[in-house]
Amino acid sequence: MTSIKYALNIIFLCLTSISVADELHIAVAANFAKPMEQLKLKFKESSGHDAIISVGGTGQLYAQIKNGAPFSVFLAADMKRPEMLVNEGMTVADSLLTYAIGQLVLWSPQEDFVDSSEKVLNSDKFKHLAIAHPKMAPYGTAAKQVLEKLGLWQKLQSKMVRGNNISQAYQFTATGNAELGFIALSQYQLITKKSRGSHWLVDKTLYDPIRQGAVLLKKGEKNPAALSFMAFLRHPSTRQIIEQFGYEVP
Repeated sequence: MTSIKYALNIIFLCLTSISVADELHIAVAANFAKPMEQLKLKFKESSGHDAIISVGGTGQLYAQIKNGAPFSVFLAADMKRPEMLVNEGMTVADSLLTYAIGQLVLWSPQEDFVDSSEKVLNSDKFKHLAIAHPKMAPYGTAAKQVLEKLGLWQKLQSKMVRGNNISQAYQFTATGNAELGFIALSQYQLITKKSRGSHWLVDKTLYDPIRQGAVLLKKGEKNPAALSFMAFLRHPSTRQIIEQFGYEVP
């Protein structure tokens, strides 16, 4: 299917499917769980379709898709896994897009613990540093890249507490199991002001852009709700919501 035909099919299905509500299953990366809650409501309001959301680490969701999970759309935290699915013939041609670009934050619930730099990472102020597992989560990969560029990856190995995804890294930090942790800016922005503690918005030159890919899976190829959702992701009002949660939009 050419990209033009794909776009025309999306427009046609969006226009014709509103009167008949369908549902779709969406696999959503853990860092995008909160924005997805709002987008789900907006999508229901605008299209009449219901979305069933499954949240997890990008690597875990990729494995579930490979094993036959009933997802129609995959919202990953990287481009790697969606591209792998494209190459493996499990997606609809020309459906891959970057829906958000994530940003990394070093955060502590304690006030004045982190300043506007990496200084705390070179100190003896902490015993534990939470990160998402680099092999399972893109935000963990980004955290590793930061520490490698700062020359601290090996030095801090004994202090690292690894979560399967960025949500677990956040929980380790929020509950005090780690004094500080690398989390997503979108997570930080959801923290109430009185609990925000201190943070460093990590210099984006220290890690590769966290481009988050969305792709229509073969299971959703003939699902009007899935096609409608892919068009919904491109809509200016949707992009505005995504930006409000601390993401950049390409």
